[in-house]
Amino acid sequence: MKAAVTTQTGNPEVIQTKEVPKPEVKSGWVLIKVKAFGLNRSEIFTRKGDSPGVEFPCIQGIECVGIVEEDPSGIYKKGQQVAAIMGGMGRFFDGGYAEYASVPLEIVFPFSSSLQWDILGAIPEMFQTVSGSLNQALDIQSGETLLIRGGTSSIGMLACQLAKIKGLTVISTTRNPTKKQSLLDNGSDHIAIDEGLVEDQVRALFPDGVHKVLELIGTSTLKDSLKCIAPKGLVCMTGILGNEWTMKEFTPMGDIPSLGRLTVYMGESKNLSKELLQEFIDEIENGKIKLNIDSIFSLDQVAEAHQYMEDNKARGKIVVLT
Repeated sequence: MKAAVTTQTGNPEVIQTKEVPKPEVKSGWVLIKVKAFGLNRSEIFTRKGDSPGVEFPCIQGIECVGIVEEDPSGIYKKGQQVAAIMGGMGRFFDGGYAEYASVPLEIVFPFSSSLQWDILGAIPEMFQTVSGSLNQALDIQSGETLLIRGGTSSIGMLACQLAKIKGLTVISTTRNPTKKQSLLDNGSDHIAIDEGLVEDQVRALFPDGVHKVLELIGTSTLKDSLKCIAPKGLVCMTGILGNEWTMKEFTPMGDIPSLGRLTVYMGESKNLSKELLQEFIDEIENGKIKLNIDSIFSLDQVAEAHQYMEDNKARGKIVVLT
């Protein structure tokens, strides 16, 4: 089969398209004929050697969609549409950057859809992250105010739509004023131009602060996000768009406001159910949710797609079709 192999740690050019052996199916695993997969920022860190326990060369890819090629358990029939997500995929065993992927049964989610594969390829990780962050970590409720730090990312755009469906008032941030209208068109009620600090803009709109913050930029803006919350407000750090894992200085008794709360969301496949996934896909088919897909690449272009993502050129999800 053809696969995009990360030959060693380094820049995007270490990803090379090669002919490799097709995976052998084994008990407790499912062989998937991959149709599409989305790219994720965590895969940049893996490629650079920042994900512990990963051995090179490897086939990356923490998600994919496709059809069942073989399932020794008999749970899924050949041709069944499925998604696979996380659970060590693309790190501890070969992932979705290939024409076929063998994955454990527990990370396989069946669905039925007439959507094109490029749309379906954008869904699994993006939905799992947004749904888990908003509903499990932030426990959003109708009538609340939500600040989305990193609003133009694919996660930020989808989070806004789901929050609006649930009845929240949303403030989205962007570093680029030219992206303001796209955020408004996506449903945001207010836009904050983010030059590193947005507390004053948020407080001008909501003097007491916001109820919830979805922090997608990460450690570089976390302290400022904490300053934006109301008493008993909650900040969830989900993303690392700022490309910094750690903070040089953090003083819990000073940087977390009194009665404020800070959590993180590091989702896994167990945070996703086949029912939730199917419901989400149905809402896309019915036009209730619009996915923000930026670019579509081929399997031969995965290195280019990584460079495009690393250069922060995307205004939405990057999808690869096999």
